[in-house]
Amino acid sequence: MARFSIMTLSPAAAERVRALVSASSSPADGIRVGVKKGGCAGMEYTIALADAAKPGEDVVEQDGAKVFVAPEAVLFLLGTRMDYEETILRSGFVFNNPNQTSACGCGESVELKPADAARLQSA
Repeated sequence: MARFSIMTLSPAAAERVRALVSASSSPADGIRVGVKKGGCAGMEYTIALADAAKPGEDVVEQDGAKVFVAPEAVLFLLGTRMDYEETILRSGFVFNNPNQTSACGCGESVELKPADAARLQSA
């Protein structure tokens, strides 16, 4: 079975990850992406600088940027494209996630369903 990437990064997201790592005052090799319960829609994405993969984590490497994916987040992030955008009002990472079923009005939390792993393996 061919190994597939849990998520992909847009060129802007990869550039932002590289910039965060290079500007970090502490040792960092990439960022860690996860999900946690919270917000009015039920779940929130988490992002933090990371110096290395933890046991069981998947590593997405693209355009010189590393993203460590927490094991408990994998089924919620399968097929996600992470982007970075800057507008007049905000800047930040944006997750284009096929597992997202809804989002709150403020955009800070989402409702996610786990990906169907059996369907993905047969694709």
